[in-house]
Amino acid sequence: MLAMTVSGGSLTAAQVPEPAPGPDEVLIAVAAAGVNRADLLQVAGHYPPPQGAPAWPGLEVSGTIVDVGSADNATLLGAEVCALLPGGGYAQFAAVDAGLVLPVPENVDVVDAAGLPEAAATVYSNLGYLLGEEAPGKRRVLVHGGAGGIGTFAVQFAKQLAGAETWTTARGEHAKQLEALGADRVVDYRSEDFAALSQEAGGADAILDVIGAAYFEPNLKALAQDGRLAIIGLQKGNAAQIHLGGLLAKRATITGTTLRARPLEQRRQILAEVFEHVWPALDTGDIKPVVTTRLPLTDAAEAHRLMAAGGHFGKIVLTAKS
Repeated sequence: MLAMTVSGGSLTAAQVPEPAPGPDEVLIAVAAAGVNRADLLQVAGHYPPPQGAPAWPGLEVSGTIVDVGSADNATLLGAEVCALLPGGGYAQFAAVDAGLVLPVPENVDVVDAAGLPEAAATVYSNLGYLLGEEAPGKRRVLVHGGAGGIGTFAVQFAKQLAGAETWTTARGEHAKQLEALGADRVVDYRSEDFAALSQEAGGADAILDVIGAAYFEPNLKALAQDGRLAIIGLQKGNAAQIHLGGLLAKRATITGTTLRARPLEQRRQILAEVFEHVWPALDTGDIKPVVTTRLPLTDAAEAHRLMAAGGHFGKIVLTAKS
């Protein structure tokens, strides 16, 4: 099969053996693969795949199940699905644990579904605690990088499912698009001080941050009393100083998470909860995948260039034909 392999810090199309599904796995004929910043890091040599995963990138795919590793999963044959992978999505076929597979939501195109698993699992595992708490509208959520693949999903999650007052940082030209997704306030990070604005409004009860070190101190200032800061990315630095007095005074909670490195059982559990709590909103269209760029699998390098350049809105997916 065709796969986009990594060689010398670049992506190269190559023929590799088609994977065979293990006892707990299914084989997916890939319709599309989502592109994530972790893929860029892997190509650059900074984020090696976990043991046992294919050497080529790709953390999420959509497509059709064409083979199963055991009779227990035979009923899944022919199903259109999307899946969370430890790697190997940039290919015509991908083998994945059956517990990491979700059905393509109703009224969602199978190609666009490739942009769902990573965003949905990441956002839910960091903001899912907001569901089922006090009455909607009583919380303020700040999502950094609102125009990105994670951000566009997180804005919808915070507004539609958590019922929160939803703020996000993004370039000003993306304000109308983000407001259409549910953002109550779009802060242009190039000309506005999100920390000061948040403080004036009473602070953010939850912050989802993909930026890292550059935003650490401003995030602490932006938090409300008892607020939670979830750091899920390090786009602008991985080393920051912390003012412990401010942390104590606000009774703040800071978490840092990754998804790919979690034990398999944890990833299965996250996907099961995503299916229960998030998938109904995708079925009804209250939340939608935001896929704005489709490129052929063999144009993966161009997809990485677009993502690295910044300013892109929503998800980029690579389409594959088996």
